[in-house]
Amino acid sequence: MASPRALALPAPETYVADTARVFCDGDERGGDGHPRVWIQIDSTGFADCGYCDRRFILAGGPADNR
Repeated sequence: MASPRALALPAPETYVADTARVFCDGDERGGDGHPRVWIQIDSTGFADCGYCDRRFILAGGPADNR
């Protein structure tokens, strides 16, 4: 489970996803990218990529503040 501090730190990029399982390959970061990794959004409603810190928020989940 994410610490309260993790929720307070802004992510460099945030994407809202329609599914709890997403992938990230860093592809939009100037073409350099990173290996494709699959990320599972848990009960917090968000997950961060371990390579580029991109944050994925589950639409309608507890972290969706739109």
